[in-house]
Amino acid sequence: MSAARVGVVTFPGTLDDQDAARAVRHAGGEAVPLWHADPDLKGVDAVFLPGGFSYGDYLRCGAISRFAPLMEELIPAARAGLPVLGTCNGFQILCEAHLLPGALMRNAGLHYICRDQGVRVENTATPWTSDFTEGQEIVLPVKHGEGRYVADEATLSALEGNGHVVFRYVGGNPNGSLNDIAGIRNEAGNIVGLMPHPEHAVEDLTGAPSTDGRGFFSSILKKLVNL
Repeated sequence: MSAARVGVVTFPGTLDDQDAARAVRHAGGEAVPLWHADPDLKGVDAVFLPGGFSYGDYLRCGAISRFAPLMEELIPAARAGLPVLGTCNGFQILCEAHLLPGALMRNAGLHYICRDQGVRVENTATPWTSDFTEGQEIVLPVKHGEGRYVADEATLSALEGNGHVVFRYVGGNPNGSLNDIAGIRNEAGNIVGLMPHPEHAVEDLTGAPSTDGRGFFSSILKKLVNL
C-alpha cells in the first residue's frame, strides 16, 4: 500500500515547510511540496499550511496568501472535505480565507513570543486530533507576534457551544486570545487551525520540549489509511 500523501504548501516567506514535511515523513507519510503559484493540489490526500511570514506579513498576516493561485484550488477542496491543518501563519491564512471563523491579531502587550507552551486538547473529533484524548495536556512551541485569537460574541458562543474549540492554552495565555483559545475547527471538522507548532515537536533529537506533536501526524495518516 502506498503512503498517504500530505501536501505541504510554500508561500514566499514560509519558513516551516521543511519541518512540516519532515514531520509527515517521520510519521510514515509522503510529503508532497505544493507551490503557492501553482494551482494544482497534485491529488494529495490532505494539506498542511505551515508557519512563517508569508509575503512578509504585509497588510494583515495571511491576507495576501489567501489570494494565491493554489488557494483557488484549496479553498473549494477544503469546503468539500479535504483535511487541512494550518499552524501559526497557516492558521492566519485559513481565517483570512474564511475557512475558519475569527481573526488573529497582535499579541496582547505587542511583543513577539517564542516559548514552550502548555496546551489542552479539547476536541478529538477531527482527522488531525483523533490520537489524542480529550483533556490531554501537551507541550508545543509557540513563536508569533500576531496570535491573539478574536471573534465576535456570536462566533465565540457558537464555537464554544458546538465544541469547535480544539485547543486551549494552559499554564498561562501567551497572547491574550479570547477564552484562551489556541486552535479551532470548522463545522465539518476537516479543517483545523492552531497557533502552536506541532511540526517542531516530533523528535527528541531536535531539542524540542516534547514529542507531543506526533499525534497530529499519526492521527491524519491513520485517518487516510482507513478511508
